[in-house]
Amino acid sequence: MAFVVSVAMGLGMTACGGGTIGYMWVLGTTTNSAATQETGQVVGFKIDDYTGNLTSAVGSPFASGGTNPVSIVVKSGGRYVFVINQGVPGSSTTCTEGSTGGVDGNIQLFSVGGDGTLTSQTSYTSQGCIPVWAATDSTGSYLYVLDQRSPAYGTQTTDSSGATVTDLNGSITVFSIASDTGRLSLVTNAQVQNKNGTQLSYFEVGPTPVMMRVSSGGCLFTVDQGDHTVFPYTVGTAGQLTLTTNSTISVTGGTNTALLTSINTSGSYVYLTDSANNLILPYTVGSTCALNTLTGGSVANLALTSNPVYSFTDAKAKYLYVLNQSGTNSNVSNSTISAFTIDSITGKLQGISDSQNPYSVGSGPVCMVEDPTNQYVYTSNHTAGTVTGKIINQNTGQLSDLSRGATFPATGQATCMAVSGNVQ
Repeated sequence: MAFVVSVAMGLGMTACGGGTIGYMWVLGTTTNSAATQETGQVVGFKIDDYTGNLTSAVGSPFASGGTNPVSIVVKSGGRYVFVINQGVPGSSTTCTEGSTGGVDGNIQLFSVGGDGTLTSQTSYTSQGCIPVWAATDSTGSYLYVLDQRSPAYGTQTTDSSGATVTDLNGSITVFSIASDTGRLSLVTNAQVQNKNGTQLSYFEVGPTPVMMRVSSGGCLFTVDQGDHTVFPYTVGTAGQLTLTTNSTISVTGGTNTALLTSINTSGSYVYLTDSANNLILPYTVGSTCALNTLTGGSVANLALTSNPVYSFTDAKAKYLYVLNQSGTNSNVSNSTISAFTIDSITGKLQGISDSQNPYSVGSGPVCMVEDPTNQYVYTSNHTAGTVTGKIINQNTGQLSDLSRGATFPATGQATCMAVSGNVQ
């Protein structure tokens, strides 16, 4: 009997039949007014099976290992977590931060222990500056880190017409991930050499990138706000990224110039959010990672919503959810989730019929995740500094509040979040 009780406790189970079905980590930033410096933290939670309720992990919050954490990735298997600390940009117009009054960004590696506890292992730096996003390949063997400034940022060259051209592009740093320790090793660009004849240590993308996604078909897409484009790479062997035939994809929104705020990949579909026009832009992925506009074109967001900043597709690819940071109805919460069904044949989006749609969440949502058993969804809310939990109706896609309270405290100004099931 003692052995049975011990096993039950190890699995997060109780005598009432509940249990822990996964772990959640939410990034946040607190400000130390005395030191005038921002401190990054990671709040850890256990997710309850029966209620979706969140309870704090032992030792939470954990130091993020840097300043201003903005992106978090869990390696497949759940044993290792990578936190991207953006740092604070300095006054330099090139790829330098710390030497000009700013704080350098970094990549912090954590190992995952019992009950979702995080133990800091070591820190790495990407090749560019101002890291903003990270993703792994489908096997969890490679980590891609997106920087808003490439190492060549700010350098000037002369084009064929004699005009001076300033490099304002971002870049991706690729690392291989050791399966037994989670440690990172730099992967150089085998296709491009620098002026000294050695391989570049990064892969260049467009100006002011804000987010990237790796599709199931082996494409990596970066959203570049600097020129309203998507920059595609094909994901090759040994972590290499290969330029496609058309390496820059221009995006057109509505009446206003598009302001791309996020990208989401699901099967053969890609969804962009356009904050300037309050639109969802759906595409299918073609050959050489080209994006083809879905039949019907752009989709208007739901009425009374505005400023969409993130989209999320459930695990079964049946529903699309869009996070809206503001709205146009003063009688309801400004921050909401718009819910759509995805036609399984055409990919067409249709607003879910529900008088509560769009659904209210905490102020300033920035990220959304689903629990490992696909019962619950959660948003991290930057302005409110909270996490909002919802029950997802698998038959209709409708959302409802958790039974024991839907709001949980994060730390400071919450940014992104990640979820993992049992550690393997």
